[in-house]
Amino acid sequence: MPEVLLFDYWRSSASYRVRIALNLKGVVYRAVPTNLLDAAHKKPEYVARNPQGFVPMLSIDGHDLTQSLAIIDYLDANYPEPPMVSSDPAERAKTLAQALVIAADIHPLNNLRVLGRLKSQFGADEAATAEWYRHWIVEGFTALEAMAPESGLFGGAQPNLADVCLVPQMANAKRFETPLEAFPKLVRIDEALRGMEAFANAAPEAVKPG
Repeated sequence: MPEVLLFDYWRSSASYRVRIALNLKGVVYRAVPTNLLDAAHKKPEYVARNPQGFVPMLSIDGHDLTQSLAIIDYLDANYPEPPMVSSDPAERAKTLAQALVIAADIHPLNNLRVLGRLKSQFGADEAATAEWYRHWIVEGFTALEAMAPESGLFGGAQPNLADVCLVPQMANAKRFETPLEAFPKLVRIDEALRGMEAFANAAPEAVKPG
């Protein structure tokens, strides 16, 4: 069987999601570090396989898969345990909506290339970009806190796609010193998830090269 390769960057939250999903599903893979700061993701040989030039990219079963949620969807179809979304259409839609608060609404606005554009085009300094970062986390987390369960994980007894998206975004929130007192349910869920082996082994500090 061909080797499964994950092209990722240790601090990329999208890559972090995929590492968690691979671990949860027990898929053995080899990481191929792709340093965003060195523009490794923009090299011609990489862009030839991934036209957006983003991480992560998962090479599996003869495919080069991109976009973290699309990769996780593929994994869910081929490695169904544990499921990332419910087979019930309403529950599936609910989970996707929760996950997309992070993956579609918070994360894109705080992506490295967006922060770089704020600096290069609008002259934002580090303090301004950090405040921008925190603003969108707080806005998204406010909605997600209202969606979060009173007990258990987003997935109940087992992590689901919303849980997989939450932990990397929480790591970003802490890194940028975002106040989290208003989000007790999210903090509780994050703490429970980070205690699980699949999440701990996917964390940036666990996979950082060197």
